[in-house]
Amino acid sequence: MTGAGIARAGQEMTVSPKMWVAALRVIPRIDKGDFDRLDPFARWLIATRGAVLVMTFLSATLGGLFAALDGRFNWALYALVAVGLVVAHGASNLFNDYWDYKQGVDTDNYFRAQYGPHPLVAGLFTEKQLLTWAIGTTLIPVAIGLYLTWVQGPLVLVFALLGGFVMMTYAGKPFPLKYLGLGEPAVFLTWGPLMIGGSYFCITGTLPWWVILASFPYALGTTGVLFGKHIDKIQDDTKKGIHTLPVRLGERRARAASIGIFVLMYVSVVPLVLLGWLPWLVLLVFLSLPRLRLAVKVFRSPKPDGPPEGFPKESWPLWFVGFAFILNRDYGGLFMLSLIVAVVLQAFGVPWLFLRL
Repeated sequence: MTGAGIARAGQEMTVSPKMWVAALRVIPRIDKGDFDRLDPFARWLIATRGAVLVMTFLSATLGGLFAALDGRFNWALYALVAVGLVVAHGASNLFNDYWDYKQGVDTDNYFRAQYGPHPLVAGLFTEKQLLTWAIGTTLIPVAIGLYLTWVQGPLVLVFALLGGFVMMTYAGKPFPLKYLGLGEPAVFLTWGPLMIGGSYFCITGTLPWWVILASFPYALGTTGVLFGKHIDKIQDDTKKGIHTLPVRLGERRARAASIGIFVLMYVSVVPLVLLGWLPWLVLLVFLSLPRLRLAVKVFRSPKPDGPPEGFPKESWPLWFVGFAFILNRDYGGLFMLSLIVAVVLQAFGVPWLFLRL
């Protein structure tokens, strides 16, 4: 591990950009001693499962790019929204780990503790420390939300309160959405209309219907990732009495539903382009069709008993979620890239970026 040594509580703390990058790519496996020697940002990324925060960054950026297509982009407001949403997602993950642990769900043998270090199960934090980090992390998006409410009006507060409700109740009492089969619909609404639509509103002060509808394709992708994760742990959740949507549907139907979600990601962009709401360049998402074919192939069969030859053993027992995540990452990346190109071309006055039927 590299970095400058910093004295802290009698220990040598290292600032490690390499660990920042690693934590944004995967969920690193780490013991308590090495964890304590990391800088606070690296510890935060590991504890919040930084690798999945990219999905929130993409939602915020899509909202910003929709605003740019309307010629109403503001860099400062976009930066505040993106930081606020990403940090809020991190806080949500901290709270979810805390509540699942307190409710006896996350244990040494449970799925969550197998694919990456659970802050409490792995002993990285005490309960008080984890709760302190969760509350401290929450203060950042709260402050940003209050400022944006002052700038753009009370509707920002509506978006913030709805997002906060999902954050606090996804796994927490008295209405744990994940336990009631409502986690998947909540993720669709949060990473789509709430995040993408909310980002657009925070930047522009308006929210046309086309933005809400244009948020659906990427929201489907994030929902597919959650489906994959919950199918991976369907047996563990069933034993624990956690009634996620895949548990309610059963594995076979849940896998079929996931395939339907993946296909709909691509189908849904076509009418948005044909109606002239999105530039035709968005059809570049179809370049990720090889990822779709692979995901469909994987989801058509039950999960293998163990990691197949060539599959990274450190990623097991993640299986379905890994393929869903890669599909969503490539799809979302192409979606974002196509919009960036469209915004640049529009700035140079290039015509015919939108179809007009």
